[in-house]
Amino acid sequence: MKIKDIRELSNEELTARAREIRHETVNLRIQQASGQLEKPSVLRELRKDVARIETALSERRLNPASK
Repeated sequence: MKIKDIRELSNEELTARAREIRHETVNLRIQQASGQLEKPSVLRELRKDVARIETALSERRLNPASK
């Protein structure tokens, strides 16, 4: 996800998306442990997406006038 796309979503949508990504990360870690994960780089990208979402949410909490 791009930061531009993230900033267009509401707080509820961001929270839901972060929850979905974390759930997907858990499933991919299970696949990695069993040797079935073909692209380990996906885990890194998902972690970055969660960080982007958390950053956007914290920016909104610190500056509620922006959105």
